[in-house]
Amino acid sequence: MTTPITPTGTLVRVFTQRFSSTRRGARLARQLALVELHSWGFPESTALSAGAGLLVAELAANAVIHGRVPGRDFELRLTLLEGVLRIEVSDARRDLRPVPLPHSYGAESGYGLRIVDAVAADWGTVDRLIGKTVWAELR
Repeated sequence: MTTPITPTGTLVRVFTQRFSSTRRGARLARQLALVELHSWGFPESTALSAGAGLLVAELAANAVIHGRVPGRDFELRLTLLEGVLRIEVSDARRDLRPVPLPHSYGAESGYGLRIVDAVAADWGTVDRLIGKTVWAELR
């Protein structure tokens, strides 16, 4: 996890949407991200779309499970720059920072951030006025 590098590429596309902090909202975030990427020219069969779907699913699930504040939504933002897709998921809890858990044989959960770390070229967390944003980048 490092501090975000300001991309020097030209902004190509941006998608932003708020979702309810529910499991249904997390599923919808993944589905809409894939639809948006398809409209940008990245069908579901591409590696970028598959990786993005996985990252959105993990980050949105974490926002719903660990970052949920009753009555507050989470936000998904996709930013496509030349050569980089940046995925940002913002929630209302700043106090719970994402930390990858060490491998535990037989564990049924706790692998989400290990997946994010394996799939993303880089990822990290940025504080907001209210809450935090967890971001991941695909190249």
